[in-house]
Amino acid sequence: MRDRVEYAIAAALVALLRILPLGMSYRAGYAIARLLDLGLPKLRRVATRNLGMAFPEFSAGARSRIIDGVFRSVGRVLVALARFPAIGHISYEGLENYQAAKAQGRGVLIATAHLGNWELSAFAHALMTEPMNVMVRPLDNPLVDRLVESRRMLSGNRLIFKKDAARSVLKALKNNEPVGILIDQNTTPSEGVFIDFFGKPACAGTAFAKLAFHSQAPVIPGFALWKEQTRSYAIHFLPEVPITGDTAADTQRIHAVLEEAIRKNPDQWLWIHRRWKTRPPGEPSFY
Repeated sequence: MRDRVEYAIAAALVALLRILPLGMSYRAGYAIARLLDLGLPKLRRVATRNLGMAFPEFSAGARSRIIDGVFRSVGRVLVALARFPAIGHISYEGLENYQAAKAQGRGVLIATAHLGNWELSAFAHALMTEPMNVMVRPLDNPLVDRLVESRRMLSGNRLIFKKDAARSVLKALKNNEPVGILIDQNTTPSEGVFIDFFGKPACAGTAFAKLAFHSQAPVIPGFALWKEQTRSYAIHFLPEVPITGDTAADTQRIHAVLEEAIRKNPDQWLWIHRRWKTRPPGEPSFY
């Protein structure tokens, strides 16, 4: 019953955000995100803790404004997902980095994150350049999951599920196809390695770096970032990140690029995630 109620609410919100004029849709998306903020106060507490560690030099007011921006960013993600296949005005910055990687003929591994609009980046790239493979984790509610998955594939993108991820990723790369993978979430020591992330040890998954070395596919960071001046998105493809085969060093190198992108756009990263949940042995929990 709970799954059905959640699905009914999600489907109604998708329909509302899709039929409203764009400006009103954004305002509605911001309102939904604000309700999420008020209804789940633990999210703001987690974000406040994260920002206190990452930006100790910022005032409490500055951190609060960043968190407000995070929820507005979440609202924009909801609007984009609801309005697919329409993508609005969106541009590229650094497309030549992607094209140079693709020209190598070994596929492209796109290292992305919950930064900006991760749903729109893959969807728009499929319409503007070529479809891609996107690794996803199924949502807990299977009904809502099917709703989201159906929208993600409207531009021709193919979904890769973690249960058969390695085989599917390697097959796509062998066919010289792009594969987008979110790399910024907390993981367990059995699946990751501790790296420096905003000056604190963070457990990061090593599968991405291992796949990159095994396949010899070039690694390109990519994010769809909101530009307030034009009220539009730009897909940023950054220069190729070298992969050496040293899994820990390669993972650190990729995350250093991610950290730099977040520092430039702190109000567009998902600080409400308990990124530093896994601690080295003997260290107390941050949360």
